[in-house]
Amino acid sequence: MDQKFDGTVPHAEIKLEGRRVSRSEVTHDWGLRLQWEIRRDGKVVATPPARLEASIELTDTTPGTYEIVLQMWKYVDYKKNPEREFINSKFVDISNKVSFSV
Repeated sequence: MDQKFDGTVPHAEIKLEGRRVSRSEVTHDWGLRLQWEIRRDGKVVATPPARLEASIELTDTTPGTYEIVLQMWKYVDYKKNPEREFINSKFVDISNKVSFSV
């Protein structure tokens, strides 16, 4: 069974309140893996799941600039490169980005 994308991209709004990031309901949800991508100084430091809980408490106190975005897996096919990484399927950003500094 193929997954069909009707041209409507999933979307959610996220907001930062102190060290808690929360998300709205996801519109046009594809039903695939939903995760937070947390970067510190441009490098990914965590990708916790976001499907079950609509918010996450950021506990990392390492100094730096943090950026958080909500992502969803977009499956296209199983094609992989020699390193066994997907070539066409990938996580796509579906929300605004929020940032803060420690």
